[in-house]
Amino acid sequence: MIRKSISGVLVLVLCATSLIAQSVDRVFANINSIYDEQNPVLSPDGQTLYFTRSHHPGNVGGVIDKGDIWYSTLMVDHQWSTPKNAKNLNNKEWNGVIGFSKDGSIMYLHNHYTESNGIVRTQGIAKVTKQGGGWSSPKDINIPYYKNLSDNFGGYISKDEKVLVMSLESYGTKGGEDLYIMLKKENGTWGEPRNLGSTINTPFQEFSPFLSDDGKILYFSSNGLGGKGSSDIFMSERLDDSWRSWSTPSPLDHVNTKGREKYYRTYENFALYSSTINSDGYSDLKIYTEKPVDSLMKVAEPTEQLDTVVQIVEVEKETIEAAPNAITVYGKVLDADTKMHIAAIVTVERKGNYKKEVPAADDNGYYSLSIPAAGTYEIRIDAPGYISKRESLDVYTNEMKLVEVNYTLQPISVGTTVKLENVLFQQSTSNILESSYEELDLVIDLMKQNPSMKIRLEGHTDNRGLPKHNLRLSKKRAEAVEQYLIKHGISSKRVSGKGYGGSKPIADNDDPEKRKLNRRVEFTIVKE
Repeated sequence: MIRKSISGVLVLVLCATSLIAQSVDRVFANINSIYDEQNPVLSPDGQTLYFTRSHHPGNVGGVIDKGDIWYSTLMVDHQWSTPKNAKNLNNKEWNGVIGFSKDGSIMYLHNHYTESNGIVRTQGIAKVTKQGGGWSSPKDINIPYYKNLSDNFGGYISKDEKVLVMSLESYGTKGGEDLYIMLKKENGTWGEPRNLGSTINTPFQEFSPFLSDDGKILYFSSNGLGGKGSSDIFMSERLDDSWRSWSTPSPLDHVNTKGREKYYRTYENFALYSSTINSDGYSDLKIYTEKPVDSLMKVAEPTEQLDTVVQIVEVEKETIEAAPNAITVYGKVLDADTKMHIAAIVTVERKGNYKKEVPAADDNGYYSLSIPAAGTYEIRIDAPGYISKRESLDVYTNEMKLVEVNYTLQPISVGTTVKLENVLFQQSTSNILESSYEELDLVIDLMKQNPSMKIRLEGHTDNRGLPKHNLRLSKKRAEAVEQYLIKHGISSKRVSGKGYGGSKPIADNDDPEKRKLNRRVEFTIVKE
Protein backbone atom coordinates (compact mmCIF):
# COMPACT_ATOMS: atom_id res chain seq x y z
CA MET A 1 0.00 0.00 0.00
CA ILE A 2 2.75 2.40 0.92
CA ARG A 3 4.65 1.65 -2.29
CA LYS A 4 1.59 2.22 -4.42
CA SER A 5 0.96 5.54 -2.69
CA ILE A 6 4.52 6.71 -3.26
CA SER A 7 4.33 5.56 -6.88
CA GLY A 8 1.10 7.49 -7.39
CA VAL A 9 2.58 10.66 -5.91
CA LEU A 10 5.65 10.27 -8.12
CA VAL A 11 3.46 9.94 -11.20
CA LEU A 12 1.53 13.08 -10.24
CA VAL A 13 4.77 15.03 -9.68
CA LEU A 14 6.19 13.90 -13.01
CA CYS A 15 2.96 14.81 -14.82
CA ALA A 16 2.87 18.24 -13.19
CA THR A 17 6.53 18.81 -14.06
CA SER A 18 5.88 17.74 -17.65
CA LEU A 19 2.89 20.09 -17.97
CA ILE A 20 4.91 23.03 -16.62
CA ALA A 21 7.77 22.20 -19.01
CA GLN A 22 5.40 22.07 -21.97
CA SER A 23 3.80 25.35 -20.90
CA VAL A 24 7.24 26.95 -20.55
CA ASP A 25 8.30 25.71 -23.99
CA ARG A 26 5.34 27.31 -25.73
CA VAL A 27 5.71 30.74 -24.05
CA PHE A 28 8.34 31.88 -26.56
CA ALA A 29 7.12 29.85 -29.53
CA ASN A 30 6.61 33.02 -31.59
CA ILE A 31 9.93 34.58 -30.55
CA ASN A 32 12.72 31.99 -30.60
CA SER A 33 14.06 31.52 -34.11
CA ILE A 34 17.11 30.51 -36.11
CA TYR A 35 18.58 33.88 -35.14
CA ASP A 36 20.15 34.92 -31.83
CA GLU A 37 17.64 36.02 -29.14
CA GLN A 38 19.03 37.35 -25.87
CA ASN A 39 18.71 40.04 -23.16
CA PRO A 40 14.98 39.64 -22.33
CA VAL A 41 13.60 42.61 -20.35
CA LEU A 42 9.96 42.85 -19.28
CA SER A 43 8.18 46.22 -19.09
CA PRO A 44 6.99 47.20 -15.58
CA ASP A 45 3.35 46.48 -16.48
CA GLY A 46 4.30 43.01 -17.69
CA GLN A 47 2.63 43.49 -21.08
CA THR A 48 5.65 44.07 -23.36
CA LEU A 49 8.80 41.98 -23.68
CA TYR A 50 11.90 43.63 -25.15
CA PHE A 51 14.87 41.56 -26.28
CA THR A 52 17.90 41.79 -28.55
CA ARG A 53 18.01 39.82 -31.80
CA SER A 54 21.29 39.48 -33.71
CA HIS A 55 22.11 38.75 -37.37
CA HIS A 56 18.53 39.15 -38.55
CA PRO A 57 17.97 40.56 -42.08
CA GLY A 58 15.33 42.90 -40.60
CA ASN A 59 17.87 44.62 -38.38
CA VAL A 60 19.05 48.17 -39.11
CA GLY A 61 22.43 46.82 -40.24
CA GLY A 62 21.04 43.70 -41.90
CA VAL A 63 22.46 40.22 -41.26
CA ILE A 64 25.82 41.64 -40.09
CA ASP A 65 24.09 43.75 -37.42
CA LYS A 66 25.32 42.76 -33.95
CA GLY A 67 21.88 43.21 -32.41
CA ASP A 68 18.66 45.23 -32.60
CA ILE A 69 15.95 45.71 -30.00
CA TRP A 70 12.76 43.81 -30.84
CA TYR A 71 9.54 43.70 -28.85
CA SER A 72 6.54 41.45 -28.36
CA THR A 73 3.24 41.86 -26.50
CA LEU A 74 1.46 39.41 -24.22
CA MET A 75 -1.56 37.72 -25.79
CA VAL A 76 -4.65 36.25 -24.15
CA ASP A 77 -3.30 32.69 -24.51
CA HIS A 78 -0.26 33.68 -22.37
CA GLN A 79 2.08 33.48 -25.34
CA TRP A 80 4.06 36.37 -26.72
CA SER A 81 3.07 37.82 -30.09
CA THR A 82 5.18 37.68 -33.24
CA PRO A 83 7.93 40.23 -32.48
CA LYS A 84 8.57 43.50 -34.29
CA ASN A 85 11.77 45.47 -34.70
CA ALA A 86 11.73 48.60 -32.51
CA LYS A 87 13.16 50.57 -35.42
CA ASN A 88 13.51 53.99 -33.80
CA LEU A 89 15.47 52.53 -30.88
CA ASN A 90 18.14 50.94 -33.07
CA ASN A 91 21.27 51.94 -34.93
CA LYS A 92 24.09 49.88 -36.42
CA GLU A 93 25.65 49.24 -32.99
CA TRP A 94 24.57 46.54 -30.50
CA ASN A 95 21.26 47.71 -29.08
CA GLY A 96 19.60 46.41 -25.94
CA VAL A 97 17.36 47.49 -23.07
CA ILE A 98 19.01 48.04 -19.69
CA GLY A 99 15.87 48.73 -17.67
CA PHE A 100 13.01 51.09 -16.84
CA SER A 101 12.04 53.73 -14.36
CA LYS A 102 9.60 52.41 -11.76
CA ASP A 103 6.54 53.80 -13.57
CA GLY A 104 7.75 52.66 -16.99
CA SER A 105 7.84 56.17 -18.46
CA ILE A 106 11.62 56.06 -19.07
CA MET A 107 13.57 53.26 -20.74
CA TYR A 108 17.37 53.00 -20.61
CA LEU A 109 19.35 51.61 -23.54
CA HIS A 110 22.83 50.29 -24.20
CA ASN A 111 25.21 52.51 -26.19
CA HIS A 112 25.09 56.05 -27.51
CA TYR A 113 23.08 57.15 -30.53
CA THR A 114 24.49 60.54 -31.60
CA GLU A 115 26.25 60.00 -34.92
CA SER A 116 29.01 61.95 -36.67
CA ASN A 117 29.28 61.22 -40.39
CA GLY A 118 27.14 58.15 -39.87
CA ILE A 119 29.36 56.72 -37.10
CA VAL A 120 28.63 56.59 -33.37
CA ARG A 121 31.86 57.89 -31.84
CA THR A 122 31.03 57.87 -28.11
CA GLN A 123 30.10 55.11 -25.68
CA GLY A 124 27.73 54.85 -22.76
CA ILE A 125 24.01 54.56 -22.25
CA ALA A 126 20.99 56.47 -23.52
CA LYS A 127 17.38 56.94 -22.47
CA VAL A 128 14.00 57.41 -24.13
CA THR A 129 10.73 58.68 -22.68
CA LYS A 130 7.15 57.67 -23.33
CA GLN A 131 5.45 59.90 -25.92
CA GLY A 132 1.88 59.03 -26.75
CA GLY A 133 1.90 55.46 -28.02
CA GLY A 134 5.65 55.31 -28.62
CA TRP A 135 9.09 56.42 -27.45
CA SER A 136 11.06 59.63 -27.98
CA SER A 137 14.36 59.74 -29.84
CA PRO A 138 17.21 58.26 -27.74
CA LYS A 139 19.14 60.86 -25.75
CA ASP A 140 22.75 60.10 -24.82
CA ILE A 141 23.69 60.14 -21.12
CA ASN A 142 27.16 61.25 -20.07
CA ILE A 143 29.13 59.02 -17.70
CA PRO A 144 32.72 60.17 -17.01
CA TYR A 145 35.51 57.75 -17.94
CA TYR A 146 33.08 55.31 -19.54
CA LYS A 147 34.94 52.94 -21.86
CA ASN A 148 34.12 49.48 -23.17
CA LEU A 149 36.52 47.63 -25.46
CA SER A 150 34.38 44.49 -25.49
CA ASP A 151 31.71 43.36 -27.93
CA ASN A 152 29.80 41.74 -25.05
CA PHE A 153 27.18 44.05 -23.58
CA GLY A 154 25.02 43.81 -20.51
CA GLY A 155 23.73 45.96 -17.70
CA TYR A 156 20.95 46.85 -15.30
CA ILE A 157 19.61 50.08 -13.81
CA SER A 158 17.71 50.12 -10.54
CA LYS A 159 14.05 51.17 -10.51
CA ASP A 160 14.92 54.39 -8.63
CA GLU A 161 17.41 55.13 -11.46
CA LYS A 162 20.30 55.67 -9.03
CA VAL A 163 22.37 52.50 -9.44
CA LEU A 164 23.78 51.25 -12.72
CA VAL A 165 25.78 48.02 -12.97
CA MET A 166 27.47 47.17 -16.28
CA SER A 167 29.85 44.64 -17.80
CA LEU A 168 32.83 46.43 -19.34
CA GLU A 169 36.32 45.84 -20.59
CA SER A 170 37.66 49.09 -19.25
CA TYR A 171 40.11 50.78 -16.87
CA GLY A 172 41.36 48.26 -14.28
CA THR A 173 39.66 45.25 -15.86
CA LYS A 174 41.08 41.98 -14.50
CA GLY A 175 40.17 39.81 -17.47
CA GLY A 176 37.96 39.83 -20.58
CA GLU A 177 35.06 41.74 -19.06
CA ASP A 178 34.48 42.83 -15.46
CA LEU A 179 31.43 44.12 -13.64
CA TYR A 180 31.37 47.82 -12.68
CA ILE A 181 29.04 49.95 -10.58
CA MET A 182 28.02 53.56 -11.33
CA LEU A 183 26.09 55.63 -8.77
CA LYS A 184 24.03 58.74 -9.45
CA LYS A 185 25.06 61.80 -7.44
CA GLU A 186 22.70 64.16 -5.62
CA ASN A 187 23.05 66.70 -8.46
CA GLY A 188 21.72 64.14 -10.96
CA THR A 189 25.04 63.37 -12.69
CA TRP A 190 26.64 59.94 -12.78
CA GLY A 191 29.84 58.96 -11.05
CA GLU A 192 32.59 57.11 -12.91
CA PRO A 193 32.58 53.29 -13.22
CA ARG A 194 34.02 51.42 -10.20
CA ASN A 195 35.19 47.81 -10.40
CA LEU A 196 33.22 45.44 -8.13
CA GLY A 197 36.38 43.70 -6.96
CA SER A 198 38.11 40.34 -7.16
CA THR A 199 35.44 38.26 -5.40
CA ILE A 200 33.14 38.89 -8.36
CA ASN A 201 35.59 39.52 -11.20
CA THR A 202 38.03 36.87 -12.41
CA PRO A 203 40.79 36.79 -15.07
CA PHE A 204 38.07 35.54 -17.43
CA GLN A 205 34.69 37.01 -18.39
CA GLU A 206 31.91 38.36 -16.18
CA PHE A 207 28.91 39.87 -17.93
CA SER A 208 25.09 40.44 -18.09
CA PRO A 209 24.63 41.62 -14.46
CA PHE A 210 21.28 42.05 -12.68
CA LEU A 211 20.49 43.38 -9.19
CA SER A 212 17.56 42.37 -7.01
CA ASP A 213 15.07 45.13 -6.20
CA ASP A 214 16.64 45.73 -2.79
CA GLY A 215 20.13 45.96 -4.32
CA LYS A 216 21.44 43.14 -2.14
CA ILE A 217 21.70 40.20 -4.56
CA LEU A 218 23.77 40.32 -7.74
CA TYR A 219 23.14 37.83 -10.56
CA PHE A 220 25.64 37.57 -13.40
CA SER A 221 27.21 35.22 -15.94
CA SER A 222 30.82 34.04 -15.82
CA ASN A 223 33.14 31.53 -17.47
CA GLY A 224 35.81 32.00 -14.81
CA LEU A 225 34.11 30.45 -11.76
CA GLY A 226 33.70 26.88 -12.98
CA GLY A 227 30.27 25.45 -13.73
CA LYS A 228 28.53 23.18 -16.17
CA GLY A 229 29.12 24.90 -19.51
CA SER A 230 30.80 27.69 -21.43
CA SER A 231 29.23 30.31 -19.16
CA ASP A 232 26.94 29.86 -16.18
CA ILE A 233 24.79 32.12 -14.02
CA PHE A 234 25.95 32.91 -10.48
CA MET A 235 24.60 34.89 -7.55
CA SER A 236 26.36 36.81 -4.79
CA GLU A 237 25.19 38.84 -1.79
CA ARG A 238 26.42 42.40 -1.19
CA LEU A 239 27.91 42.55 2.34
CA ASP A 240 28.25 46.33 2.84
CA ASP A 241 27.80 49.69 1.13
CA SER A 242 31.25 49.77 -0.48
CA TRP A 243 30.04 47.72 -3.47
CA ARG A 244 33.35 45.79 -3.30
CA SER A 245 32.55 43.33 -0.50
CA TRP A 246 30.59 40.31 -1.76
CA SER A 247 29.89 36.75 -0.69
CA THR A 248 31.52 33.95 -2.67
CA PRO A 249 29.45 33.55 -5.87
CA SER A 250 27.32 30.39 -6.03
CA PRO A 251 25.98 28.85 -9.26
CA LEU A 252 22.28 28.66 -10.09
CA ASP A 253 22.24 24.92 -10.76
CA HIS A 254 18.53 24.91 -11.55
CA VAL A 255 19.13 26.88 -14.77
CA ASN A 256 22.79 26.21 -15.66
CA THR A 257 23.49 23.66 -18.42
CA LYS A 258 26.27 22.64 -20.77
CA GLY A 259 25.19 25.55 -22.92
CA ARG A 260 25.82 29.27 -22.50
CA GLU A 261 23.45 30.95 -20.01
CA LYS A 262 23.29 34.71 -19.55
CA TYR A 263 21.02 37.76 -19.08
CA TYR A 264 19.26 36.30 -16.04
CA ARG A 265 16.57 38.60 -14.56
CA THR A 266 14.15 37.79 -11.77
CA TYR A 267 10.50 38.81 -11.61
CA GLU A 268 7.74 37.79 -9.20
CA ASN A 269 7.75 33.97 -9.11
CA PHE A 270 9.78 33.54 -12.33
CA ALA A 271 12.99 34.51 -14.10
CA LEU A 272 13.88 35.22 -17.73
CA TYR A 273 17.24 34.47 -19.32
CA SER A 274 18.83 33.18 -22.52
CA SER A 275 20.58 29.90 -23.22
CA THR A 276 22.12 28.00 -26.13
CA ILE A 277 21.01 24.62 -24.77
CA ASN A 278 18.69 22.69 -27.12
CA SER A 279 18.83 25.54 -29.62
CA ASP A 280 20.25 25.98 -33.09
CA GLY A 281 23.62 27.21 -31.80
CA TYR A 282 22.40 30.73 -31.10
CA SER A 283 20.69 31.75 -27.87
CA ASP A 284 16.96 31.30 -27.25
CA LEU A 285 14.87 32.99 -24.58
CA LYS A 286 14.02 30.85 -21.55
CA ILE A 287 11.79 31.16 -18.49
CA TYR A 288 12.36 29.49 -15.13
CA THR A 289 9.42 28.99 -12.80
CA GLU A 290 8.04 26.45 -10.36
CA LYS A 291 4.47 27.56 -10.98
CA PRO A 292 2.14 27.28 -14.00
CA VAL A 293 3.10 29.95 -16.51
CA ASP A 294 -0.50 30.94 -17.16
CA SER A 295 -0.83 32.02 -13.53
CA LEU A 296 2.22 34.28 -13.78
CA MET A 297 1.66 36.37 -16.89
CA LYS A 298 -1.69 38.09 -16.90
CA VAL A 299 -2.99 40.09 -19.83
CA ALA A 300 -4.12 43.56 -18.77
CA GLU A 301 -7.87 43.96 -18.62
CA PRO A 302 -9.37 46.56 -21.01
CA THR A 303 -10.16 49.86 -19.28
CA GLU A 304 -12.31 52.87 -20.04
CA GLN A 305 -9.14 54.65 -21.14
CA LEU A 306 -9.30 52.74 -24.41
CA ASP A 307 -12.21 54.98 -25.42
CA THR A 308 -10.01 58.07 -25.37
CA VAL A 309 -6.63 56.67 -26.40
CA VAL A 310 -6.97 54.91 -29.73
CA GLN A 311 -5.09 51.62 -29.75
CA ILE A 312 -5.23 50.85 -33.50
CA VAL A 313 -1.61 50.26 -34.50
CA GLU A 314 -1.72 48.10 -37.58
CA VAL A 315 -4.58 47.95 -40.07
CA GLU A 316 -4.99 47.43 -43.76
CA LYS A 317 -6.82 50.04 -45.81
CA GLU A 318 -9.57 47.58 -46.78
CA THR A 319 -10.36 46.84 -43.12
CA ILE A 320 -10.93 50.44 -42.05
CA GLU A 321 -14.57 50.98 -41.20
CA ALA A 322 -16.41 54.19 -40.48
CA ALA A 323 -17.44 54.62 -36.87
CA PRO A 324 -21.12 55.35 -36.28
CA ASN A 325 -21.99 59.03 -35.71
CA ALA A 326 -18.40 60.03 -36.38
CA ILE A 327 -15.90 60.70 -39.13
CA THR A 328 -12.96 58.29 -39.48
CA VAL A 329 -9.66 59.84 -40.55
CA TYR A 330 -6.97 57.46 -41.74
CA GLY A 331 -3.77 57.49 -43.76
CA LYS A 332 -0.01 56.98 -43.66
CA VAL A 333 2.95 59.00 -42.44
CA LEU A 334 5.81 58.83 -44.94
CA ASP A 335 9.48 59.79 -45.06
CA ALA A 336 9.70 62.79 -47.39
CA ASP A 337 12.86 61.45 -49.04
CA THR A 338 12.28 57.70 -49.29
CA LYS A 339 8.45 57.76 -49.34
CA MET A 340 8.56 54.80 -46.94
CA HIS A 341 6.10 54.66 -44.03
CA ILE A 342 7.44 55.60 -40.61
CA ALA A 343 6.27 55.12 -37.02
CA ALA A 344 4.78 58.40 -35.81
CA ILE A 345 2.28 59.87 -33.38
CA VAL A 346 -0.69 61.66 -34.94
CA THR A 347 -2.44 64.10 -32.57
CA VAL A 348 -5.81 65.58 -33.50
CA GLU A 349 -7.10 68.55 -31.52
CA ARG A 350 -10.01 70.94 -31.62
CA LYS A 351 -9.33 73.83 -29.29
CA GLY A 352 -11.17 73.76 -26.02
CA ASN A 353 -13.05 70.47 -26.23
CA TYR A 354 -11.28 67.65 -28.04
CA LYS A 355 -7.85 66.02 -28.23
CA LYS A 356 -6.82 62.53 -29.29
CA GLU A 357 -3.53 60.76 -30.06
CA VAL A 358 -2.97 57.66 -32.15
CA PRO A 359 0.23 55.83 -33.17
CA ALA A 360 0.72 55.59 -36.93
CA ALA A 361 1.28 51.96 -37.86
CA ASP A 362 4.91 50.89 -37.99
CA ASP A 363 4.48 47.80 -40.14
CA ASN A 364 2.88 48.61 -43.52
CA GLY A 365 -0.38 49.82 -41.99
CA TYR A 366 -2.44 52.95 -41.60
CA TYR A 367 -3.20 55.14 -38.64
CA SER A 368 -6.91 55.40 -38.03
CA LEU A 369 -9.01 57.48 -35.63
CA SER A 370 -12.55 58.73 -35.28
CA ILE A 371 -13.46 62.38 -34.70
CA PRO A 372 -16.89 63.16 -33.34
CA ALA A 373 -18.20 65.82 -35.74
CA ALA A 374 -17.55 68.15 -38.64
CA GLY A 375 -15.36 71.14 -37.86
CA THR A 376 -11.80 72.47 -38.01
CA TYR A 377 -9.11 70.37 -36.37
CA GLU A 378 -5.39 70.88 -35.80
CA ILE A 379 -3.24 67.86 -36.68
CA ARG A 380 0.26 67.42 -35.29
CA ILE A 381 2.56 64.67 -36.53
CA ASP A 382 5.66 63.67 -34.54
CA ALA A 383 8.27 60.98 -35.12
CA PRO A 384 11.72 60.47 -33.56
CA GLY A 385 14.42 61.65 -35.98
CA TYR A 386 11.99 63.74 -38.04
CA ILE A 387 10.86 67.37 -38.14
CA SER A 388 7.38 67.64 -36.63
CA LYS A 389 4.55 69.07 -38.69
CA ARG A 390 1.32 70.85 -37.82
CA GLU A 391 -1.57 71.23 -40.27
CA SER A 392 -5.26 72.10 -40.26
CA LEU A 393 -7.98 69.65 -41.24
CA ASP A 394 -11.35 71.14 -42.24
CA VAL A 395 -14.28 68.73 -42.30
CA TYR A 396 -17.46 70.40 -43.53
CA THR A 397 -19.96 67.56 -43.59
CA ASN A 398 -21.07 64.66 -41.43
CA GLU A 399 -22.11 62.72 -44.51
CA MET A 400 -18.48 61.99 -45.42
CA LYS A 401 -17.64 59.04 -43.18
CA LEU A 402 -14.10 58.15 -44.34
CA VAL A 403 -11.37 60.75 -44.96
CA GLU A 404 -7.88 59.70 -46.13
CA VAL A 405 -5.12 62.12 -45.12
CA ASN A 406 -1.47 61.21 -45.73
CA TYR A 407 1.48 63.16 -44.36
CA THR A 408 5.20 63.40 -45.10
CA LEU A 409 7.91 64.29 -42.58
CA GLN A 410 11.43 65.45 -43.35
CA PRO A 411 14.25 63.57 -41.61
CA ILE A 412 16.60 65.59 -39.42
CA SER A 413 19.89 65.97 -41.30
CA VAL A 414 22.39 68.68 -42.10
CA GLY A 415 21.33 70.60 -45.20
CA THR A 416 17.60 69.93 -44.78
CA THR A 417 15.54 73.05 -45.51
CA VAL A 418 12.09 73.47 -43.97
CA LYS A 419 9.53 75.97 -45.16
CA LEU A 420 7.53 77.55 -42.35
CA GLU A 421 4.29 77.66 -44.30
CA ASN A 422 2.14 79.00 -41.49
CA VAL A 423 4.48 81.75 -40.29
CA LEU A 424 2.83 84.97 -41.51
CA PHE A 425 3.50 88.69 -41.13
CA GLN A 426 1.51 91.88 -41.29
CA GLN A 427 1.63 93.21 -44.84
CA SER A 428 4.88 95.01 -45.68
CA THR A 429 6.16 94.64 -42.08
CA SER A 430 8.17 92.20 -39.99
CA ASN A 431 5.45 91.88 -37.34
CA ILE A 432 4.68 88.18 -36.80
CA LEU A 433 0.97 87.34 -36.74
CA GLU A 434 -0.24 85.51 -33.64
CA SER A 435 -1.47 82.61 -35.76
CA SER A 436 2.19 81.84 -36.53
CA TYR A 437 3.14 81.00 -32.95
CA GLU A 438 2.09 77.35 -33.04
CA GLU A 439 4.37 76.59 -35.98
CA LEU A 440 7.25 78.50 -34.42
CA ASP A 441 6.71 76.52 -31.22
CA LEU A 442 7.31 73.35 -33.26
CA VAL A 443 10.75 74.73 -34.19
CA ILE A 444 11.41 75.46 -30.52
CA ASP A 445 10.41 71.89 -29.56
CA LEU A 446 12.66 70.51 -32.29
CA MET A 447 15.69 72.45 -31.06
CA LYS A 448 15.08 71.58 -27.42
CA GLN A 449 14.84 67.89 -28.31
CA ASN A 450 18.10 68.21 -30.30
CA PRO A 451 20.27 70.46 -28.10
CA SER A 452 23.28 70.44 -30.46
CA MET A 453 21.26 71.50 -33.52
CA LYS A 454 21.99 74.84 -35.20
CA ILE A 455 19.83 76.45 -37.89
CA ARG A 456 20.02 79.30 -40.39
CA LEU A 457 16.81 81.29 -40.92
CA GLU A 458 16.19 82.60 -44.43
CA GLY A 459 13.68 85.30 -45.37
CA HIS A 460 12.27 85.64 -48.91
CA THR A 461 9.88 87.94 -50.76
CA ASP A 462 8.37 88.05 -54.24
CA ASN A 463 9.90 90.39 -56.87
CA ARG A 464 7.39 93.21 -56.63
CA GLY A 465 8.70 96.55 -55.40
CA LEU A 466 12.24 97.81 -55.04
CA PRO A 467 14.85 95.05 -54.67
CA LYS A 468 16.61 97.01 -51.91
CA HIS A 469 13.39 97.28 -49.91
CA ASN A 470 12.61 93.58 -50.42
CA LEU A 471 16.07 92.59 -49.24
CA ARG A 472 15.71 94.71 -46.10
CA LEU A 473 12.21 93.37 -45.36
CA SER A 474 13.24 89.75 -45.80
CA LYS A 475 16.17 90.26 -43.45
CA LYS A 476 13.96 91.86 -40.78
CA ARG A 477 11.47 89.01 -41.01
CA ALA A 478 14.22 86.43 -40.50
CA GLU A 479 15.47 88.47 -37.54
CA ALA A 480 11.94 88.63 -36.08
CA VAL A 481 11.70 84.83 -36.15
CA GLU A 482 15.18 84.57 -34.65
CA GLN A 483 14.18 86.84 -31.76
CA TYR A 484 11.04 84.77 -31.12
CA LEU A 485 13.14 81.61 -30.79
CA ILE A 486 15.67 83.31 -28.49
CA LYS A 487 12.88 84.76 -26.34
CA HIS A 488 11.55 81.24 -25.81
CA GLY A 489 14.79 79.69 -24.60
CA ILE A 490 16.92 78.96 -27.69
CA SER A 491 20.50 80.23 -27.44
CA SER A 492 21.42 82.94 -29.91
CA LYS A 493 24.54 80.91 -30.73
CA ARG A 494 22.32 78.26 -32.30
CA VAL A 495 20.38 80.56 -34.63
CA SER A 496 21.51 82.83 -37.46
CA GLY A 497 19.44 84.73 -40.01
CA LYS A 498 19.75 86.10 -43.52
CA GLY A 499 17.47 87.88 -45.98
CA TYR A 500 17.46 87.12 -49.72
CA GLY A 501 14.73 89.46 -50.94
CA GLY A 502 13.26 88.16 -54.18
CA SER A 503 16.48 86.59 -55.46
CA LYS A 504 15.44 82.95 -54.78
CA PRO A 505 11.92 82.40 -56.10
CA ILE A 506 10.35 78.94 -55.91
CA ALA A 507 7.32 79.86 -58.07
CA ASP A 508 6.38 82.04 -61.04
CA ASN A 509 6.29 85.72 -59.99
CA ASP A 510 4.07 86.57 -62.99
CA ASP A 511 1.24 84.37 -61.69
CA PRO A 512 -0.67 86.14 -58.86
CA GLU A 513 -1.62 82.81 -57.24
CA LYS A 514 1.84 81.28 -57.42
CA ARG A 515 3.64 84.52 -56.54
CA LYS A 516 2.61 84.33 -52.89
CA LEU A 517 4.61 81.10 -52.50
CA ASN A 518 7.76 83.18 -52.84
CA ARG A 519 6.87 85.18 -49.70
CA ARG A 520 8.21 82.76 -47.12
CA VAL A 521 10.53 82.09 -44.20
CA GLU A 522 12.58 78.88 -44.15
CA PHE A 523 15.23 77.38 -41.96
CA THR A 524 18.12 75.14 -42.93
CA ILE A 525 19.80 72.73 -40.49
CA VAL A 526 23.51 73.57 -40.46
CA LYS A 527 24.46 71.27 -37.56
CA GLU A 528 22.66 68.28 -36.04
